[in-house]
Amino acid sequence: MLWRRGTAAVAAALVLAGCGSATGTDQAAVPGPVSAADLAKVTLKVGDQKGGVKSLLTAAGQLDGTPYKIEWATFTSGPPLLEAASAGAIDTGRVGNTPPIFAAAAKAKIKVISVSRSNVEREAVLVPPDSPLKSVAELKGKTIGVGKGTSAHGQLLNTLHNNGLSTKDVKLNFLQPSEAYAAFTQHTIDAWAIWDPYTAQAQIEAHARVLADGRGASNGLGFLTASTAALADPGKNSALRDFAVRVVKAQKWADTHRPEWAAAWAKETGLKLEVARKAVDAGRDLPIALDDAVVASEQQLADAFTEEKTLPGKVDFAAFADRRFAADLDQARSNG
Repeated sequence: MLWRRGTAAVAAALVLAGCGSATGTDQAAVPGPVSAADLAKVTLKVGDQKGGVKSLLTAAGQLDGTPYKIEWATFTSGPPLLEAASAGAIDTGRVGNTPPIFAAAAKAKIKVISVSRSNVEREAVLVPPDSPLKSVAELKGKTIGVGKGTSAHGQLLNTLHNNGLSTKDVKLNFLQPSEAYAAFTQHTIDAWAIWDPYTAQAQIEAHARVLADGRGASNGLGFLTASTAALADPGKNSALRDFAVRVVKAQKWADTHRPEWAAAWAKETGLKLEVARKAVDAGRDLPIALDDAVVASEQQLADAFTEEKTLPGKVDFAAFADRRFAADLDQARSNG
């Protein structure tokens, strides 16, 4: 999973970490539930990327009967979404495995409140179809497009290290997905580190070739995050509890209704149906427990960024994991 450690050692560390029972939350600081009348007055501001959460919840019927109002805001990637959450512009949103680490390093006012794991093969380093590059080692000295602080940044870091390179051996061009796609198709970058649905889009529309995927380089984790202000507010805390459960139920639904999910995603975002189908069919994105094993895996990724000197100091990821909704989420994962 991560560089400079044997696979067996990492697996053992995660198993041992999973035996812990830390709550990650000061229960005394958790607001109590509010009345139905008060919950109806709440407007939950939700950040989304490429329509993913909104279309997922819509397709699964999980936006029906929400006892609070929802306002949606769309972001190009996880880092700006978390900046907005920390600033209080939104209350919650889903991101990949790396944005929370960069947010934690910046002392952002956010927490991760639930987690899922997806197919890491869809996190990829892509090259144009006519590229002479055949291996990761050949990326030395080349220009790679990637979103700073995104999950692709984390996957690229580990992919390079797994092949004897560091980010100092390549030229990183920090670009948002739409900018990177244009640069990729215009051949102004040599490679592109990216995730679905952009991986699928590049493969279908630009005939991109996968130089390396996330196997052995990514933990495949994605997080539902929340601002500390929203978690401290009784009404929004109650809405977040309900919203997090709905996301879990929708993820489980999507795993057994992939054609319907792809159609809804394409309709919501304007993606070609072929692109949405390829991204959805590529693998599962299922909820798991926000346990000590997850925290340990994220800590290893954070430490890799610190050792690379991309981050200025050590990040304590456990301090940003809030497990107040664990019982509700466990039940949702079990019962659907």
